[in-house]
Amino acid sequence: MTVTIYHNPACGTSRKVLDALRAAGHEPEIVEYLKVGWTKPQLQALFAAAGITAHEALRIANSPAAAMGLTTEGVTEDRILDAMVETPALCSVPLS
Repeated sequence: MTVTIYHNPACGTSRKVLDALRAAGHEPEIVEYLKVGWTKPQLQALFAAAGITAHEALRIANSPAAAMGLTTEGVTEDRILDAMVETPALCSVPLS
């Protein structure tokens, strides 16, 4: 089984997840999403597999989401996905 972590080395939670995976005997494929970015189809597939929406994966704290108008009522999933592609740090959920 291949395990993939979409990793932000500056994020304590991401580092803890990586440590837990390694402690469980896995050496995951590490994708530093802040460097490589996302594609919209990739995000859609990851969110579908996780059973979440882009709204649910949107990083609110310590992000430009509010300033970008992404936290207002009526913002579409497509708009959030486009913003995540443009600004990868808006995605808050480590997915595999």
